[in-house]
Amino acid sequence: MDHVNHTWTQNFLLAGFTATGTLRPLAFLGTLCIYLLTLAGNLFILVLVQADSGLSTPMYFFIRVLSFLELWYVSTTVPTLLHTLLRGPSPISSAVCFAQLYVFHSLGMTECYLLGAMALDRYLAICRPLHYHALMSRQVQLWLAGATWVAGFSAALVPASLTASLPFCLKEVAHYFCDLAPLTRLVCVDTSWHSRVHGAVIGVTTGCNLVVILGVYGGILRAVLKLPSAASRAKAFSTCSSHITVVVLFYASAFTVYVGSPRSRPEGTDKYIALVYGLLTPFLNPIIYTFRNKEVKEAMKRVRVRIRAILKKS
Repeated sequence: MDHVNHTWTQNFLLAGFTATGTLRPLAFLGTLCIYLLTLAGNLFILVLVQADSGLSTPMYFFIRVLSFLELWYVSTTVPTLLHTLLRGPSPISSAVCFAQLYVFHSLGMTECYLLGAMALDRYLAICRPLHYHALMSRQVQLWLAGATWVAGFSAALVPASLTASLPFCLKEVAHYFCDLAPLTRLVCVDTSWHSRVHGAVIGVTTGCNLVVILGVYGGILRAVLKLPSAASRAKAFSTCSSHITVVVLFYASAFTVYVGSPRSRPEGTDKYIALVYGLLTPFLNPIIYTFRNKEVKEAMKRVRVRIRAILKKS
């Protein structure tokens, strides 16, 4: 109990990235630009889908939910990244550290479930087109979206609470935010059991969702190959390409960090990989999902026309 009480009253030190001289302000400004563009891109999607009735389909509903999630996801860690780039190694209280750990993993697991729901949506749109709108009604969309958030925030309770209960002998976190692997390296007791529990919870969440996604896309592939024309097959594949790209980016980087023992990787490598799923993926999602999409371009034109008409009247 003394160890636990000590854990909750001490401060940790986020090491961040080593940058000196002119490299530090450049890294700060580059990260800040990406962060602001990420916020702007995801906010743009939220506003556009709301403003244009042509995007009131289940697919864009889930894209909108993903954009809302990405706003919180990137804002959970990037401010501390910016602070460490500007100030160097920065102290963080244990309460804030464990809260960041919980929220970050909750949002990450929610995204896993949401990507599975989005794959199911594509399956119904391609394989059950005549029944698509009945099967993916507004009520079903809301239920699926709500279930992903409840499941994600519930699953993250286990690794976060277990980590918070550990006794810590060291305080310098070799990362730019509080994550499982760098925190586990600071513990002064054997954490093999905790690592197995962490791996089981995160593995079931990510692994089961990945299996579902692969199974769904197996069904989509069989259905698409049966389409009579090459144009129909190309159109069907194009509706899935964006989702597949995001799934590959997210899962490849997440599995690299969270599968296996934290002590099996060199200290400090996790923070570089975390930049992919913590910063790069939220930045690319708006581009991948919408800016290359013909429907979005047409919606942007319609919104521009409406704005011009309103300005002329005023």
